[in-house]
Parts: sequence; C-alpha cells; structure tokens
Amino acid sequence: MEITSANLFDLKALHKLEHESFDRDAWPLIDLVAVLTFGGVIRLKAVLDGEMAGFVAGDPRPRDGWGWIATIAVDPRFRRRGIGTSLLHSCEAQMGVPRSRLTVRASNHGAIRLYERERYQIIDTWNAYYNDGENAIVMEKIL
Repeated sequence: MEITSANLFDLKALHKLEHESFDRDAWPLIDLVAVLTFGGVIRLKAVLDGEMAGFVAGDPRPRDGWGWIATIAVDPRFRRRGIGTSLLHSCEAQMGVPRSRLTVRASNHGAIRLYERERYQIIDTWNAYYNDGENAIVMEKIL
C-alpha cells in the first residue's frame, strides 16, 4: 500500500469510494470537487493494487489550535488491513496542529472503536446531525 496526495484526477475513484463507504451520507459531487481542489486541505489516498483503497481529507485550522478530519473512508473490500489507521496517522501528521477532531455516526461502533484505540475521546454530541436524524459523536485527539 502507498499513501500519496490525491487530486482532481481522483474524482471518479473518490466518488465511487464515497458511495460504497457511506451510501446515504456520501458527499455530493460538488463537495468532492471542493475537497480535491480547495487550498490548505490535506487530501491523501491509499493505493493498493493500483486502486484507491482509501481516502482522507483534513482541514487544518492552526489559529484555532486544531484540525478537522473532514472525511475518511476505506473501500469495504480492503477494510481491516490498517489502511484507515495509516491514512488517519498521515493526515494528523500533515495537519501540523496540536489537536485533531472528527465526527462519526453514533451507530458506527466500528469506527468509534478505531478512533478510541487511536486515543480520540468523545467531546460532544451533535443531535440530528445526519439527514436521517441520527446524532453525530464529536471526538478529539491531542496529537
């Protein structure tokens, strides 16, 4: 596996990955274009066997002292191989801020366990954050 920068040429693969990973929560195409082109955004892809196996985007906010992991996804065919953890670590390192934050569906117990293993702690709940009314758990890690 190789972790490299993602760019607009990865739009088709990222669109597919988003839908396979998040289904109803997948970002619309315009948001994917934005995450692949906006300045200051860290965008990394994991490539395995010539395919995009995962993606992470980070939004560093140095004036606030933290950065957001805006999205992180691993293709279902490649899960449980450490790809998500590797992407998370790479993004955290590149953000250059003392704390990292992210949101996760309250029902996504697998992701919550991963983040807890990586020393993220729950700091808030955003009620009815997702389109279907489910809550989001806000987690933070001191880097």
